Amino acid sequence: MNKFFYNNRYLQNIAGLIVVAMFFIGDRILKALALNSGQGQLFPLIKNWLNFHYVPNPYIAFSLPLSGLLLTIIISIFILLLLFYIIYLILNKKSHKALILPLTFILFGAISNLLDRFLYGPVIDYFDLRYFTVFNIADAMISGGVLIIFLIYAFSRKSSN
Repeated sequence: MNKFFYNNRYLQNIAGLIVVAMFFIGDRILKALALNSGQGQLFPLIKNWLNFHYVPNPYIAFSLPLSGLLLTIIISIFILLLLFYIIYLILNKKSHKALILPLTFILFGAISNLLDRFLYGPVIDYFDLRYFTVFNIADAMISGGVLIIFLIYAFSRKSSN
């Protein structure tokens, strides 16, 4: 069974899409829970180190001061370009197929946060790392996708030397 899975690219792609979908749906559910709990409610998850609560974020990553219609347009264009690039990678036989899954994580993380901007105005953040930042699963999908792409390029350069 394992040999069949590892040798079957189609099953690997389906499994990857299911994982991305689970993260996307989980993010949407947690955002709904955060909205319903209200801005003042704080729920400790890991002592006082990690808390769950609603925090509206009108800005871009790490609360960098870029917001409004300009940010929404930039993110929408980025999502379209990313979607076209993923399609190109899928259709191009000589492309770096390992990039498809992390780029798909970035795409769906960006889509989830863009949905927030269209539906609510700000992005809904809900995980509060006490001494660092407030973020959501979509942010983790974007950051994780970027980290994986960085690792892919770092290890591919080492193996080519």
